[in-house]
Amino acid sequence: MRILVIGGGGREHALCWALARSSSCTALYCAPGNAGTKACAESVAIAAERVEELVDYARKQAIDLVVIGPEAPLVAGLADRLKAAGIAAFGPSASAARLEGSKAFMKDLCARHGIPTAAYGRFTDLEEARAHLHRQGAPIVVKADGLAAGKGVTVAMTLEEAETALEETLVSGRFGDAGGEVVIEEYLEGEEVSFFALCDGTTARPLASAQDHKRAYDGEAGPNTGGMGAYSPAPLMTDALQARVMAEIIEPTIAAMAAEGYPYQGVLYAGLMVTPEGEPRLLEYNVRFGDPECQILMLRLESDLAELLMATAQDRLANAEIRWRPESAITVVLAARGYPGSYAKGETIRGLDAAAAMEGVTLFHAGTSEGPDGSVLSAGGRVLNVCALGADLATARNRAYAAIARIDWPGGYYRRDIAWRALDW
Repeated sequence: MRILVIGGGGREHALCWALARSSSCTALYCAPGNAGTKACAESVAIAAERVEELVDYARKQAIDLVVIGPEAPLVAGLADRLKAAGIAAFGPSASAARLEGSKAFMKDLCARHGIPTAAYGRFTDLEEARAHLHRQGAPIVVKADGLAAGKGVTVAMTLEEAETALEETLVSGRFGDAGGEVVIEEYLEGEEVSFFALCDGTTARPLASAQDHKRAYDGEAGPNTGGMGAYSPAPLMTDALQARVMAEIIEPTIAAMAAEGYPYQGVLYAGLMVTPEGEPRLLEYNVRFGDPECQILMLRLESDLAELLMATAQDRLANAEIRWRPESAITVVLAARGYPGSYAKGETIRGLDAAAAMEGVTLFHAGTSEGPDGSVLSAGGRVLNVCALGADLATARNRAYAAIARIDWPGGYYRRDIAWRALDW
C-alpha cells in the first residue's frame, strides 16, 4: 500500500512510525509532517486543512489509503472527498464527525438512544444559560459546542467560574464560531479513562485502554491542555468494565449512527468517567486517535497497523486480529513554557539522540521544525513526547524520566507525576 498520513503532531509521528513497520506499506507520506516524521515518511508541504489540495495530491500519487489524524479535516469533509475520488480513507464522514464537531449533536444522540452520559442543557442565549446555571448550582461543566482545540471545556467549581466561561464563549467570542452555542453539563465525580475502538460502520472492536493527564501542572493543577502525558494499560479498565463500555456505550452509538444514516468508520475515542459506584458514563467523543494516547497505543500494538486501518476503511473489521504487547507504556509531554497560553517558538532542542538511545525509549515529535543547519526547533505548544515501554508501569516511567534528563531545552517544562493514579503516589 501507498499510504498518506494527514497531520503534523505527535499522534501523526506515532502513526507514521507504526505504519513504516508494516510489511504491506510500500511508500509512506505525511502532510505536512514535522521534524520527526521525516525519519519514517516523506514530508508533503500541504496543511491538514487544505482539503482539495490533499485530495489532488493523493490522486496524483496513486495513494491507496489516507489516514486522517486531526479532527478539523474530518469535520471539513476530507474523508468524504477522498472516498468520492475512489481513495480509501481512515476516518469518519463529515456527518459522522459531528460526534466531536458538535457537543450538542453528541448529547442529543445519547439522549435519543439511552446512552449513559451527564445530564445537560444547550443554549445560545446568555441569560437563559445563566438562569440554568443558577438552577443547577456548582460544580458544573461548560462546553463550547464546536471544535476548540481541546480548550473549550471549563470544569467550573464555582458559579463565578461558570459565568465567566459563558461570557467568554457566547459574548466575547473566545472560540469563534465554535462558541455560538454552549452545552452545560452535570458535574460527574469519579475517575476518567480513555477508551478507543475501531469501527467500520457496522462492527466495533476495542483497543487497549489508556489514561491521560489534561491539567498543565503536577497534582492535576492548572488549566486544561491537550494532554500532558498518558499511560497504557489503565488498571481501572478491567475486562468486565470494558465489556460494559462496549455493550452500553460504544455499540449503541455505532448502531444509532447507522440507523440515523451516517455510519461511523474510523477510530472512536470515548472519554469516560467511571463513577465511585463503578458505572461508566460518557463525557465526550473524539473522532480520531487521542494525542498523546495514540503514541503509547502504537508502542504497544503488535498487529500490522496498515492492515487494521484498511480493514476499518473497507468494512471488514470483524475478522481482523488485534494483538498487543504485554508491556506497559508511558508518554511524558515536553511543552513550551507558557503553554496552553502564549509561548515562544524557534528554540533549539538538544540531546534528542542521547535520550532516544536509552533502552525502551522512543521519541515522537509533536510541535517541532527543522532549522537551516538541521537542528530541531520548537514550533508549538506541546513539542515532544518522551515515550517508554517497560515490563511494568514503574519501569516504563523511570525510563521516560531518565530520558528527559538527557534533553537540553531550557524553554520546556513537563509534569513529574504522570501515571500517579496507577502507581498510587
